[in-house]
Amino acid sequence: MSVTIKDIARLAGVSHTTVSRALNDSPLITEETKERIRTIAAELDYSPNFSAKSLVLDRSYNLGLFFTTLSQGTSAGFFYEAIRGVNSVIQDRYQLIVKGIDDYTSFHGITRKSFDGIIVVSQSEEDQPFIEHAAAKGIPLVVLNRPVETAGVLNVLSDEEQGAFHAASFLIEQGHRQIALIEGRAGFQSAQDRKNGFERAMKHHNVDVKPGSRYPGLYDLESGYLAMRQFLQLPTSMRPTAVFSCNDEMALGAMKAISEAGMQVPRDISVIGFDDTVFAAYVNPALTTVRRPIEQISKVGAMRLLGNIENKQHQTEQVRIKTELIIRESVQKLT
Repeated sequence: MSVTIKDIARLAGVSHTTVSRALNDSPLITEETKERIRTIAAELDYSPNFSAKSLVLDRSYNLGLFFTTLSQGTSAGFFYEAIRGVNSVIQDRYQLIVKGIDDYTSFHGITRKSFDGIIVVSQSEEDQPFIEHAAAKGIPLVVLNRPVETAGVLNVLSDEEQGAFHAASFLIEQGHRQIALIEGRAGFQSAQDRKNGFERAMKHHNVDVKPGSRYPGLYDLESGYLAMRQFLQLPTSMRPTAVFSCNDEMALGAMKAISEAGMQVPRDISVIGFDDTVFAAYVNPALTTVRRPIEQISKVGAMRLLGNIENKQHQTEQVRIKTELIIRESVQKLT
């Protein structure tokens, strides 16, 4: 017979509600009591029964992690880091359900009974109806990655425009004046923010973007590759000496096109990315990029969400986390 919360409560000399709260890391329970209950649970090899817990405590023990889309424009690295950040916080306390908002034709199934809380990794204003629906249903809600002003929503994001400004400024400070831009996916807020930061840096340093030196990317390897091939077809006098890519995956695609053309990064063309995904430090040459700490953003969002669920709060607050320029080997200083 499987071990239940009541078995642990009997041995610990406390109520089953106290055991439940302790195992869910409630701030209402002292650390000493939590540790004693966790030790007993481990000795009994206790595994949580989410169905039973939901009946007793009127919770689903489901947390939703919703992306704008899972099929177009959500890079593998971005997806992985967001899930890893959330999962490292919730561990085995909740079941994590990962979905794409664009998979839904209606939101009638998004209720307090189906989700105790929701994290939205928002990339587009098209997510707003979903966010408004979840907020109206009273579901504790955290929105990552995109600024929103919905009442009762905790908003955690990074300053991507400033990160792009620093990246483009760094290229200019290294002597580059012919700089190309591989844009992010149209309609994504991150793409617009990074483009704005790039353009602001060019204007600030009085550097013009040459004709033919922009390409509408899709946040994937192929669009970065195709962008670089187009730039390489420009006359030598107009060919970029450096490329700012609005994410790391497109930067890697660009580096492949440069290599296939018999050229080298950064000797012939410098490349800089954005995100600092898991592979950026391990390509050759290692990619200079802007660290957008999506895993940290996801962790902060998940921690704050669990606190709001436990305390039955609905905060309206915006938390900004700084980006950081990570200088590696893919940018050369021009003499």
